[in-house]
Amino acid sequence: MTTAIIGIGNIGSRVARNLVQGGEPVVLAARNQSGADALAAELGTLASSASVVDAVSQADTVLFAVWLDTGKELISQLSQALVGKVVIDPSNPIGPDGHGGFTTTLPEGESAASVLANLLPAGAHFVKAFGTLGADALGSAANRPSERAALFYATDDDAAAETVERLISASGFDPVKAGGIEAAGRLELMRGDLHQNGGLGGKLLSADEARAALLVDGRG
Repeated sequence: MTTAIIGIGNIGSRVARNLVQGGEPVVLAARNQSGADALAAELGTLASSASVVDAVSQADTVLFAVWLDTGKELISQLSQALVGKVVIDPSNPIGPDGHGGFTTTLPEGESAASVLANLLPAGAHFVKAFGTLGADALGSAANRPSERAALFYATDDDAAAETVERLISASGFDPVKAGGIEAAGRLELMRGDLHQNGGLGGKLLSADEARAALLVDGRG
């Protein structure tokens, strides 16, 4: 089974490396196609590159490692090509605050996941995942020799859950389900209590610690 990674910035390139190291084939696509070509060549035989449309058509799973607004545009453009695919959203609803920092771009009670899920065609399988750790931690914490770090995910879809658990495990982490899409906001900057650089204050959790954290505010 092949995963298309759309966008090869900090998160997309790191996820691609982890998946290939875990034996998962990937096809890379990006606005800068030469960058996708170069990364695929570096990663070896399990990696290839293609246009966005071709990458999606070749894959069983599609991870949109792009800004939220770009993700909205791509899902709208691709639409029917995503039917039957597992769609993974690692995005965070943030933007520049005009003072050198970042602020949330969505109103209270709305998440990037809920926005994107509502744009998908019937028959697509949606899951929020791979966005709760920063890119540095996705690299340094993969396959910890003692106790694996946890990666949260959220979905209402059994097929998406099965797929993302396999991919998280292949990436060197332990998957922990936070709940359905209604819980996805907990995984996102800036308001998410389960995001490494949000409510967790930079901490990495083991699977047992992650399950305990789900219960902290009574929502688990």
